Amino acid sequence: MTHPVLLNNVEHKDLKIILGRGTRFGDGETICPTFPAEFRNVLAHYPIVFRETGNEQRYEPVALFGFVEGENLFAGADAWDALYVPMAVARQPFSMGLSGDSLLVHVDLDHPKVSTTIGYPLFLEYGGQSELLEQVNSLLLALHQGLQSNAGFVAALLDYDLIEPFTLDIELNNGSQNQLLGFSTINEEKLAALDGAALAHLHQHGYLMAAHQMGASLVQLRELIERKNQRVAVDG
Repeated sequence: MTHPVLLNNVEHKDLKIILGRGTRFGDGETICPTFPAEFRNVLAHYPIVFRETGNEQRYEPVALFGFVEGENLFAGADAWDALYVPMAVARQPFSMGLSGDSLLVHVDLDHPKVSTTIGYPLFLEYGGQSELLEQVNSLLLALHQGLQSNAGFVAALLDYDLIEPFTLDIELNNGSQNQLLGFSTINEEKLAALDGAALAHLHQHGYLMAAHQMGASLVQLRELIERKNQRVAVDG
């Protein structure tokens, strides 16, 4: 369960944030949302694929951390085994809400990173924001703006019929057969066949590079499979 509330320096003057990473600190997600401006950092470690949203946008790009629900092959109990942590994970336990045109910071009081006894304070003794909270504000704003950009990216790809579902068949070292289902990716053949006007349109908006980055990120599926093999070997 989560318990997000609007953050304020009166009710939450004693709140502290534990900065550890790992499943003990809530880092058990199998996927997290990402966006084109973040792809360069994300693809260095994680495959980037599309999942269906069920709303008018239809798809959103996500970073993939595992093959089954609740599996994060980058997160141990007390560590995250990659140099870059995607923004949608790094922002925990905070989220951003909207009130008219104003962006408001919320904190999940039930998140394992939240404490009143240990960790780094959010507010100074006399009510001002700590350096940590200022960093959180900047991160949430960048994440919000980035996720807003996904609508245009996805719409352009759909206009050129560049999103296709894919299935990955996986045979682990122990002989077990597995499948990754329910995700989509860039149809690279159709992308390569686009005419000059279409390519220019995608390039003008930064979508062409983002599409190529998504395709290139799939090489990280091999790394993900190897991490799965290692996890299975340890768990027996």
